[in-house]
Amino acid sequence: MSLQHCFKEIIVDNDYPPGVAALLGEFLVASVLMSSTIKFEGRLVLQARGKGDLSLLMAEVTHDRQIRGIARYKQDVAEPDMQKLFEGGALAVTIEPTNGERYQSLVPIQSSKLSDCLEHYFEQSEQLATSITLASSQNAVSGLLLQQLPRQLVTDVAERANQWQHVTVLTNTLTDDELITLPGTEVLNRLFVEEQIRLLDENNIQFRCTCSTQRTARALVLIDAAELDAMFEETSVIEMNCEFCSKQYAFSRETLTEVLEGERNIN
Repeated sequence: MSLQHCFKEIIVDNDYPPGVAALLGEFLVASVLMSSTIKFEGRLVLQARGKGDLSLLMAEVTHDRQIRGIARYKQDVAEPDMQKLFEGGALAVTIEPTNGERYQSLVPIQSSKLSDCLEHYFEQSEQLATSITLASSQNAVSGLLLQQLPRQLVTDVAERANQWQHVTVLTNTLTDDELITLPGTEVLNRLFVEEQIRLLDENNIQFRCTCSTQRTARALVLIDAAELDAMFEETSVIEMNCEFCSKQYAFSRETLTEVLEGERNIN
């Protein structure tokens, strides 16, 4: 799977340094790949926090394949070493269904590569061997996720092991350039030329931010009332930018009140 146009949309307005943008791209494509392994309505969030040069990387995807992401950093990333960048941090996978309980799984960052951390997550959460390959360039990010067949489909232990070894050996021959530049069908046909491949319908992945005037106003009034009054005394208009899409919102006392009162009347 490859992200190009929507990846550019996400990074263009934030002016991320190349190394930060590349790692954010890996998070974005990984979140979409992970969401394809589960059936749900809602959103999946993949994020890492730590005390290194990157304090936050977050990617979010909905069940209808709308994505957004954000990075907070001290400086550009020379090497995408997860352990160093998120010193003392953890990787969190959160599933928030539209109806039902929120589920979160924390994975210690014990590898330099995001793909290794996610393979460990699948091993813990689903007990299914998983192979994840991620690659990024200035203009695109791509990924390949493979999972071992459930035990009830291949009951012979030795056969399952041999099948999985065969698949992973072939996958390891794939280069980053091939993963990024070649169409997905060609990648699969090159790797598994002796296998019968069945392709599912393609999903249209789009960048979409969920920010709005109402949500931004609600975030603003969460500030301590005295602090908010002090802000309005310093300036007649408070400006707030969305960190995901860089859209700017401006509120005076009057417009803030109007937005909140209008929302109450609708509800």
